Amino acid sequence: MSDNPIPRPKNILYIFTDDQSFRSVSCYPGAHSWVNTPNIDRLAREGVRFTNCYTGAWCAPSRATYLTGKLQHGITSMHLPSGYPNFVRDPDRCPYWLEHLRNDGWYTGVIGKWHTGPDHGHGRYWDFSAIWDHSQPELYGPYYTNQKMSIQGGPPEEVGGYSTDNYTEFALDFLRGREEDPETPWHLWLCYDAVHGPWTVADRHLEDYQDVSPVPTPEDIYPPRPTKAGHMRAYGMWREDDNGDPVFILDGRTLTDWVQQYNRAVRALDEGVGRVLDAVEAMGQLDETLIVFTSDQGFAWGQHGFRHKFAPYDANIKAPMIVRMPGLVTPGTVCDAPIGGQDIPPTFLSLIGMEQPWPMHGHDISPLLANPDAEWEHPLLLENTRYCFGEYTDVGTGEAEGGIPWWVSLRTERHKYIRWLVYGEIEEMYDLENDPEELVNLALEPDHHEQLARLRHMTIDELRRTEAGMADHLPPVLVLTKEQLLGGAPVETAGT
Repeated sequence: MSDNPIPRPKNILYIFTDDQSFRSVSCYPGAHSWVNTPNIDRLAREGVRFTNCYTGAWCAPSRATYLTGKLQHGITSMHLPSGYPNFVRDPDRCPYWLEHLRNDGWYTGVIGKWHTGPDHGHGRYWDFSAIWDHSQPELYGPYYTNQKMSIQGGPPEEVGGYSTDNYTEFALDFLRGREEDPETPWHLWLCYDAVHGPWTVADRHLEDYQDVSPVPTPEDIYPPRPTKAGHMRAYGMWREDDNGDPVFILDGRTLTDWVQQYNRAVRALDEGVGRVLDAVEAMGQLDETLIVFTSDQGFAWGQHGFRHKFAPYDANIKAPMIVRMPGLVTPGTVCDAPIGGQDIPPTFLSLIGMEQPWPMHGHDISPLLANPDAEWEHPLLLENTRYCFGEYTDVGTGEAEGGIPWWVSLRTERHKYIRWLVYGEIEEMYDLENDPEELVNLALEPDHHEQLARLRHMTIDELRRTEAGMADHLPPVLVLTKEQLLGGAPVETAGT
């Protein structure tokens, strides 16, 4: 490693997609052989690719985590006074760090999907804004087409066209303005709504990926799954058709057909990334701009029976993440350390030399950018408390979403621990080095109970470190063996 100081980025471009699995990016080994994302792949060739990124469990908390630097249990005051997705929050109790960045002289912009309530903050958090607010669908319309957007803080207005292309055009408008003022540092948060359902494909890509090999059937696409938690044992959104192919239970379309559509919708997204990169390069600012590409979480297609996010398994929530900036990262490198969405704000602030405006939940990953093989001893806390945030999570359990209960999870270098916040439920623990598909629940193996206890206590320690009120109200778990679970032998209840 060089002894030279880490260079400070002059600008930050944060590209944030929606429901995009790492399997939809062709530079990731888990992608299907026919997937092609050349522009995102360019970032990986010129930057560092993270293999274990967990930005969140679903759309709203992932975005709120970026705006605050806190996990879902720390997003104070955010709640649903009526039905989903009409979130509101008190900006005095739940401030966003972008206001401090703007007050420090940065020109700030946000484009695309917004999901944390009607306070968009134009003129307070943002100098430039073009927002499609999914927390107000009755005013802003659906995903992809027939959208209305709030431009520069104005009321929603019709924009027509296809959302991925629209957001790219707004990003180019933002960059043209920055080219005219090259001395002022800028931050752009570009939030595509692709590839969220209904996975609408741009017309020009409807014929892409026509003749492809069938998508392999995930091993546990069909129930039963006897060694997972109770709700997972019979869970399933797929069935086998007369040809032996998995089809979605609600429409009979094959898994391959759905995965083709999903990846076709990524094509316009990849083109948008390429156009934005080309624009920054044409401005002469490419190599002084920190570029981060990621998604709010991943998406499972068949794995563990899902067509969903929300669940704590890698297939559901693991996202791509690529970081580019010459002098800061070594081109073409890979980092396997587990990182989370809560790590991004403290890293950005550290790299530009600003103090955190309040204690954030994540860690500065600058050491991993400088050396992807650096020692990283921070366990990664993950959680899903459905539509509850902040103080509304203190109770420690709540209503399930689509059959998925609340959960907390801890990811270490090798293991993943899962605690479902359901009274008297078993835990799950996976050795991701030997079982990356998370099929063998080691929490049921007596030889692993000592490790299970360590991870359980580490999870509670992380909840307390981040001042989670639920830490003292978690439902007790069952500690038992596979034989006890399957045979009904006496079991042990663990209260912590």
